[in-house]
Amino acid sequence: MRVRSYSFAATIALLGAAPLLAQSTEQALENPDQTAQGDVSITIYNGGRSLVQDVRQLSIPAGQTTIAFPDVSARIQPETLSFAAAGTSIVEQNFDFDLLTPSKLMEKAIGKTITLVRTNPATGVETRERATVLSTAGGVVVKIGDRIEVLRDDGLPVRAIFDRVPSNLRARPTLSVTLDSTRSGTRPASIRYLTSGLGWSADYVALFDEGNSTVDMQGWVTLTNQTGTTFKDADLLLVAGDATGGNGRRPQPRSMRTPGTEAAERESLGEFYLYPIEERTTVANAQTKQVSFLDVQGVPARRRYERRVGWLVRDEQPVAASSAISFNTARDQGLGDALPAGTVRFYQRDRQGTPQFIGEAGIGHTPMGSDLFLRTGDAFDVYVQAEVEKREEIDKDEWEKTNRYRVLEDGEVAREVEVERKIKYYRTTMRYTFYNAKSSPVNVEFYQDGLYRGWWSRDYRVVSEDVTGEQQGPSTRKWDVRVPAADKRVVRVVYETKY
Repeated sequence: MRVRSYSFAATIALLGAAPLLAQSTEQALENPDQTAQGDVSITIYNGGRSLVQDVRQLSIPAGQTTIAFPDVSARIQPETLSFAAAGTSIVEQNFDFDLLTPSKLMEKAIGKTITLVRTNPATGVETRERATVLSTAGGVVVKIGDRIEVLRDDGLPVRAIFDRVPSNLRARPTLSVTLDSTRSGTRPASIRYLTSGLGWSADYVALFDEGNSTVDMQGWVTLTNQTGTTFKDADLLLVAGDATGGNGRRPQPRSMRTPGTEAAERESLGEFYLYPIEERTTVANAQTKQVSFLDVQGVPARRRYERRVGWLVRDEQPVAASSAISFNTARDQGLGDALPAGTVRFYQRDRQGTPQFIGEAGIGHTPMGSDLFLRTGDAFDVYVQAEVEKREEIDKDEWEKTNRYRVLEDGEVAREVEVERKIKYYRTTMRYTFYNAKSSPVNVEFYQDGLYRGWWSRDYRVVSEDVTGEQQGPSTRKWDVRVPAADKRVVRVVYETKY
């Protein structure tokens, strides 16, 4: 027995149609753009799960019959399927997702006979031989007469012709439902199922006008379809919220300083907000599509600078402050909507009036009326340096003198300890130096974190501060520091602590 190696160009031809070949497959081969879908409605949730509802007009005979539903999602969850048609009941259902491809055709032909057509590159003469497919593992191995050949896909003119399309291969993902009908006739039949592969996210384009302290914002829904199926003229409903029960929940960006308490006018369903797309749209497979859902102008906004430091931080050199843009999503602030999670990209006009990209930030699902603080990067010419200027241990008598400055008290929490820790008292002077190279004054929001170290440390004091601060919970104190144009400012704060 001889073994030879030939090239194999992946060109497929059909000699005849199999009697059992589904009519939908024949139609799909004739017109790939044709769809068997009916009135399609899709609800797309965050997280890549979607609900597809498809109502088709079908001629259903009386008795038991099998109906094929081509053009369903290739990533359908079959166990979630529900079918409804007047006067019918379901006997069984099958989902055929083994799609018609050259490699699948060859795999299904193992043990069967195909025709190989070779073309002489010099003369153009074709020769045909019948071959039995032996294997497709790592390449196609065939038997022709008494010899074994390996077909290589290197572009030389050899093609395979198959007698028929296997009945279990589909040109499109197909759902088959065996029905028992009490009557015959055409009637609406609906299928409903969950699928993965469809997703959406929100993207925002914000034009910031620093001179007028406003922002114009457009909201875009970005749709993606990786289901293997195109949904034509679909009615789309987008749902913002977590439909996974908390599984795989990602940490939300620290953009929302204060959650809103206003009820949005759009429809809500349980813990979700609904964002219907006004016009029907076709969502093609392997396509990304954008649809507008928000367009507002003149929302009050301002640029802000921020720096946060831990306890006893010692900056060897000044550190750039964070640059951010803040605004409120309240109705009386001009935006007036609940915002689904997404990315906000900011632009600002240069002297020629051309919008230029200045940064981006992520937001989580944001109720209406929320205060947003969106970091766009590090400031170029606003810096802060935090230093320990002086730190000394003090005795209990000195500690008691500043009792009136205490920030928090232990309260009446009962504790049982075998050995009480030895308490030391400290007086610490922190020096915060703010630098501003801009031609106009700036305000910097400065936060000292790390003031709470456990129950034993709750009684700490801010003995003096050059700028009046505001407590932000047990562990953080905030100062709003105004820094003159092209200048610097030093702020000192004296703490007394047990750590």
